[in-house]
Amino acid sequence: MDKTQLLQSLKRRGFSKEILYAFSNVKRENFIPEKLKVHSYEDTALPIGKGATISQPYTIAMMLSLLELKSGQKVLEIGSGCGYVLALISKITKEKVFGIEIIKELVEKSRKNLKEYNVTVYNRDGSKGLEEKSPFDRIIISAGGREIPKKLVSQLKNNGIIVAPVGQRYEQSLISYKKIKGKLVIKKEIPGFTFVPFI
Repeated sequence: MDKTQLLQSLKRRGFSKEILYAFSNVKRENFIPEKLKVHSYEDTALPIGKGATISQPYTIAMMLSLLELKSGQKVLEIGSGCGYVLALISKITKEKVFGIEIIKELVEKSRKNLKEYNVTVYNRDGSKGLEEKSPFDRIIISAGGREIPKKLVSQLKNNGIIVAPVGQRYEQSLISYKKIKGKLVIKKEIPGFTFVPFI
C-alpha cells in the first residue's frame, strides 16, 4: 500500500477532512526505522525499538476522531513514542502539542523527528501527566492500561475529552471519556484493540 492508497482507505472509512489533511501532510516514513521504510504506508503497526510500536494508521485515525480535535486546542499525548501522533495532532489543532514518553531513546529520536513541528516532548512518567502545562482540552493515551491515572483526570478541563485503550494486557477497548463535573463519563467504547502496555 502506498500513501495515496492509505488515504483513500481512510477516506472510505469516513474520517474527517481534517484527519485526512493531517495524514496527507505528515510523512510517516520519517518516524520509522530505516529498514522498515518500505512498509511506511501499510495499514499496520510497526516496531520502532525498545519494545514500542508506531500504531496502525487506522487505529490512530480512530483515536483522533474520538478526540474530536479542533483548531486551537491544547493537547497532551501520553506514550508519544516516535512522535508521529504528535505531528498529526499539531497539523489539526495548529497549536503547540505536548508529549510524554518514558523511554529516553524514543524521546531523543522523536525530538529529531519533530524538529519542524510545534511540539515539545518530555522524558518522564506519563501517569503523573504534565501539571505545569495543564489544564488540557484533550488527552490521548497511546498505551494500554486498566484505568485512567487520576492525575490525568485532574489535568483535563471540564468538558474535555480523554481517549485511551483500556482493558487487559492483550485486549483493550478504545474508550473516549468526557469530563463532566470533575468525573469521567464514557462517551464511546470500541472493543478489539491491542496496545503496548502503559509503563
